[in-house]
Amino acid sequence: MAATPATTFLKARKFAFDLLEYAHDPRAEAYGLEAAEKLGLDPASVFKTLVVTDGAKAHALALVPVAKKLGLPLAARALGWKRAEMGDRADAQRLTGYVLGGISPFGTKRPLPVVADATLMLSDRVCVSGGRRGLEIR
Repeated sequence: MAATPATTFLKARKFAFDLLEYAHDPRAEAYGLEAAEKLGLDPASVFKTLVVTDGAKAHALALVPVAKKLGLPLAARALGWKRAEMGDRADAQRLTGYVLGGISPFGTKRPLPVVADATLMLSDRVCVSGGRRGLEIR
């Protein structure tokens, strides 16, 4: 399995993690739900990484369980912004260096603040994208 910026980032910092790989279906529309289903994981323990913006220059990452929607007002409050909106696809890929469906909170091209749904702390182990579609980091 080829390294990704996410796995390189974690290895360089000596974090312990597992890689979970699955055959990504290019027709899948909900990448995180696809990962949970194909890996037999509880969707509450699989988090998607979304790029948000304040509508001007600031960007951040938001980690949300794959079966939930991001609360933009909550994300804005957590980031100290007046408002938040979803970043556009091109910005997401440019800022992170990852393709949509493979955006990891680790090893992004540009360091970005991260906010996470509080349920992240409720599980002993959670999964996030490993830096490409079909690869999860646990």
